[in-house]
Amino acid sequence: MNKLFMSCEEASHVCDKAQYNESTFLERLKLRIHILFCDLCKKHTIDNHKLTETIKKSNIVCLDSKSKSEMKKCLEKEIKNQNAKH
Repeated sequence: MNKLFMSCEEASHVCDKAQYNESTFLERLKLRIHILFCDLCKKHTIDNHKLTETIKKSNIVCLDSKSKSEMKKCLEKEIKNQNAKH
């Protein structure tokens, strides 16, 4: 029975994983059991859910991989140039 209980720290981590569909069924089950008894983690779970829904509704457009890679190269080059000046 003790294997079904988790700490608040673990519950927070599983909540974050669940937000991105990266948690297992057992983790989600343990989280549900935990939030039955822990109001703080229940609030965190509700807030995470609201955040996820808000982001989905916002239709935010992110950079594609190629643009991110180019930006990273430019930043690394600029950091190298700045370090060379000092």
